[in-house]
Amino acid sequence: MRSFRIYVSASVLICVLIITFSCTPGMCFEETNAFLEASFYLESTGKAKAPDSLTLIGLGKDTARYNKVGGIQPALIPLNTSAENCSFMIKINGVSDTISFLYNSWLHLISKECGYTYYHSLDTVYSTRNIIDTILIKQKTITNLNDQNIQIYY
Repeated sequence: MRSFRIYVSASVLICVLIITFSCTPGMCFEETNAFLEASFYLESTGKAKAPDSLTLIGLGKDTARYNKVGGIQPALIPLNTSAENCSFMIKINGVSDTISFLYNSWLHLISKECGYTYYHSLDTVYSTRNIIDTILIKQKTITNLNDQNIQIYY
């Protein structure tokens, strides 16, 4: 009789442990947004130099807004996942330019816990030339891994 009790108690304990651990939702510790990462460089020296101030405002249907003072390196720029292009007014140290991105987007599964996000493939970057001198594309694929995608020389 005593061995039957131990057997039943052990079985109940094992079932409770299985149910407890199998129903616990997983936690997402990964970055789930894919931002275009832009680093800033001085044209005169070619060295990385964060602008004193940076403002980024989406044009058209894009409503993203970025407004920072001092030490912005790199800037994380959100792209519109429902379009193949987007444009921003970018103000570096008080001087405005317009910057436009042409890209393709696709849905990507991060993990069961984190779900899906959009990745992008950057095709072309256009800008006016008030303060921006050159924009170089360093990494065309925009993911959630925080890789430098473009270099902006001003």
